[in-house]
Amino acid sequence: MQTYQGSYHCGAVVFEIDTVLTEFTTCNCSLCREKNAVMTKVHESAFRLLKGKNVLGLYEWNAHIAKHHFCNICGIYTFHRKRVTPDYFGINVNYLDGIDISSIPVIKTDGANMSVNKNHDTD
Repeated sequence: MQTYQGSYHCGAVVFEIDTVLTEFTTCNCSLCREKNAVMTKVHESAFRLLKGKNVLGLYEWNAHIAKHHFCNICGIYTFHRKRVTPDYFGINVNYLDGIDISSIPVIKTDGANMSVNKNHDTD
C-alpha cells in the first residue's frame, strides 16, 4: 500500500489516497466520456480530502447515488462517489503526483449501458 497525494489545476483542492495502483479505468457514459478522465477506485476509508472542501461543487444525475465533485474555482473534475459501489470513490489519476499513467493498464467500463432510473425527470 502506498500513499499518493494529488491536487488540481488551481491548487485549491488537495487530497491523499492509500492504494496499490494495479489498473485504471475509463468510462463511456455521457458524463465520463465528456470529462475524459482516467480513474482509479479507492475505498472511502483510503481517501482524505486535505484542503478545499469549501470550493467543491457537486453534480448528481439519474438515481442521485453517484456524487461527482468538481473544483468551483478551476472547473476540474476531482473525484466521484461511485454509483455501483457507493462506499468507493473514483479518483481522477491525472492529478496524482508522480504517476506515469501510461505504465498501468486501463480498463474500459461500459457505463453507457448501465440502467437508467426512470423515476427521475433529469439525467
